[in-house]
Amino acid sequence: MTQAGVYGRRLAQGLRSQQAPVLITRSLHSAELAVTEVRNDDPTPDISGSLAAEDAYLVSLKFRDYPDCECWEEGRCVTKADVRAGATYLYDLKRDPRYVIDKPFHSLFFYLPRSALNGIAKQPGGPRVGELTYEPGVGHDDEVVRYVGASLQQGLRRPKETNQLFVDHMMLALTAHVAQTYGGLKPAAESSRGGLAPWQVRRACDRLDSDLSGKVALQQIATELGLSVSHFSRAFRISTGLPPHQWLLQQRVKAAKQLMTVRDLPLSEIAISAGFANQSHFTRVFSSMVGLSPGAWRRETDGGRTTRLKHET
Repeated sequence: MTQAGVYGRRLAQGLRSQQAPVLITRSLHSAELAVTEVRNDDPTPDISGSLAAEDAYLVSLKFRDYPDCECWEEGRCVTKADVRAGATYLYDLKRDPRYVIDKPFHSLFFYLPRSALNGIAKQPGGPRVGELTYEPGVGHDDEVVRYVGASLQQGLRRPKETNQLFVDHMMLALTAHVAQTYGGLKPAAESSRGGLAPWQVRRACDRLDSDLSGKVALQQIATELGLSVSHFSRAFRISTGLPPHQWLLQQRVKAAKQLMTVRDLPLSEIAISAGFANQSHFTRVFSSMVGLSPGAWRRETDGGRTTRLKHET
């Protein structure tokens, strides 16, 4: 299958790196979005390769200082400046962004095509997003990008355990933030700030509950309800008290508790049946939400039931 944009392996090749874990979502009007983690601790000095020219941007969060970074656009050096860990940098893929790789680096790159930015703008009352405002080699102190990056980095390290709804949610938030902060998009006025109608809540919860693995995309559910993704996410949270991905985690834990009442059913089987990637993933999520490991909860619950039965007899 042909890769659609500059992310994953294609990005790693351009940056002379062998490591490029990637998370991808297609939740915004079928636009493909991605986040790639790229690092090279022992680079061979060279200029980065030319990336595919397309109407898209890379938004990069730096994890490591990079002194005297020589940045190129359209075949010429445009600046030489220190890159700071924690800062956010923008690159326009139409301008053939490149830089001299002569020191170790570690960064996240969010791939945002124009169609995704315009998809955000197509919400009611939203104009088209113009060119993103940035200066080559000049970093931004962007708290939102740092938060989203830190959140998705955990998913990049454990991709099999990553809830796709969570990836959709975070990438949607990042795309809207970039469109507003660097593209001049003003948040659209909402016609209604309330939650979902009762039938919409039931439909959405049924769709989420039908696949505890979390593979149902937010775009798919929102479309079935006749809503934009952003409106659906906000209204769902108002109605249920939780964003969709956290609501789904609660349902997984609830399903696991029901399965653990079945004597002798292995925790590894319960983990898969309840939508977790494996037993380790199940244990981490369950322990953080319940305060006990699955094994401890099962022993405590089973012990209480055994005690009650003895008193009844």
